[in-house]
Amino acid sequence: MQHLSYDLRDESEALYQIMTDLPDAEFTTPTGFKNWTFNDILEHLHIWNVAAYESYADEAAFDAFVDKVKADIMAGNLKKFEQTYINGLAGQALLNTWHDYYITMADAFSEVDLKHRVKWVGPDMSVRSSITARLMETWAHGLAIYDALGVVRQDSDRIKNIVVLGVNTFNWSFQVKGQTPPGPIPYIELTAPSGEIWKFGEPSDVSAVTGTASEFCQVVTQTRNISDTNLNLTGEVAEAWMTHAQCFAGPPETPPTENTRFTKTTT
Repeated sequence: MQHLSYDLRDESEALYQIMTDLPDAEFTTPTGFKNWTFNDILEHLHIWNVAAYESYADEAAFDAFVDKVKADIMAGNLKKFEQTYINGLAGQALLNTWHDYYITMADAFSEVDLKHRVKWVGPDMSVRSSITARLMETWAHGLAIYDALGVVRQDSDRIKNIVVLGVNTFNWSFQVKGQTPPGPIPYIELTAPSGEIWKFGEPSDVSAVTGTASEFCQVVTQTRNISDTNLNLTGEVAEAWMTHAQCFAGPPETPPTENTRFTKTTT
């Protein structure tokens, strides 16, 4: 089985390949995610890749990073912090800086015990959780760029890492909003990009989520509204969960409204 860090590398590489020929001016294109530009997305991915690796390799540097970023996070100025940090790097120069770092990071993390604990801005986590979070972020934010370029992404089975994260954050999706889950997690049956069937829990006719793994990931990462997918929801718990699923940490976020996130049609 391929090391998890190489799943992150390969997901990043797929995004990199669709951007290698773009002129610098196109990196200012706004996307469907909060009007972030390609530059905004790449700087976000790169900075937090650096933070994730430093949390393992250079704890002092990571602590200094957290000291700087925490105040801006609390003030809702994360984007301001990231723009200051990146210091004007943009376009192809930013793309290649991100690329070179994730290649090096993936190789380094491939030698690390996935159970090793590392610091984070919130609670400590395992290296496995840290890399999975980076993979999820890359996949989720990357979709906004695919959409803006009119490219339909061809997912691979490495998204199972994101599916598992989505399943494991069922309770969190309610807790982050100050709610109690209205019942146990539904049965989940998803078709992987390869055609394999991924099942979680005991089969149920009254509480279930079924469909494609890609669309499940889109919903739990809040890159698509549930109404814009073909997922089949059975039961009130499934409906409540998929309406506001959130597989990532931080404050509660609102999923995109219907018909606002989609792959643009190119002419």
